[in-house]
Amino acid sequence: MDIAEQVRTLLTTKFGVDPLSVSPEVPLRKLGVDSLALEELRLLIEDGLQVDLEDVELTPRDSYGQLLAAVHVAAA
Repeated sequence: MDIAEQVRTLLTTKFGVDPLSVSPEVPLRKLGVDSLALEELRLLIEDGLQVDLEDVELTPRDSYGQLLAAVHVAAA
């Protein structure tokens, strides 16, 4: 499973996001991810993918694509 699939799975299983609504241009807030949920998601991504997102600055206004880009950079 690649990074995008893992993050999408976290969004759908842990946060109840409809998988069909997840696309790169969609802001996280439109997926129902507020600032508290974003912090929880960050921790889940760090644990699941063994990456460090401590210095990544994202807000619910950022898109799913921006989140994925940050995770890819951290994983590299």
